[in-house]
Amino acid sequence: MTYDQVKSLKPEEFKRLCGVRPETFNQMLEVVRCLRRAAPTQQRTKQKTGRPGKLSLEDQLLMTLEYWREYRTYFHIGQSWRVNESTAYRIIRKIEDTLTRSRTFTLPGKKRLTNSDYQLQVVIVDVTESQIERPKKNKKSSTVGKRSSIR
Repeated sequence: MTYDQVKSLKPEEFKRLCGVRPETFNQMLEVVRCLRRAAPTQQRTKQKTGRPGKLSLEDQLLMTLEYWREYRTYFHIGQSWRVNESTAYRIIRKIEDTLTRSRTFTLPGKKRLTNSDYQLQVVIVDVTESQIERPKKNKKSSTVGKRSSIR
């Protein structure tokens, strides 16, 4: 679903789909645009080569919000947006890094959260996957044979 299809939704439906209000989406879009324009001078002097991007900046931001909202794999997101899995990964990482660099959409610091006069409005739970600890291999579990018996 492209941004052209989503922008006509009611604000409540937009938030249900993307996880943010349309005003927040527009703020994020402006931050990404501004930081893209303010790229280092070395990158601006180089001409872009290759095929132009398939997705607009709005669609790239929408793809990133979809990844955050639904936590689907890059393969599934790439299939729904008709781009390669590696392209979906690269786009999402680029948008995430840009928004992180802007420091506009960060949570308050630890000291501010511990003050008693500050009330939390949102609670965020980290549900990322973690690796499973596998049993260690040791000599007892492996078969030991003499070198002379191996042919």
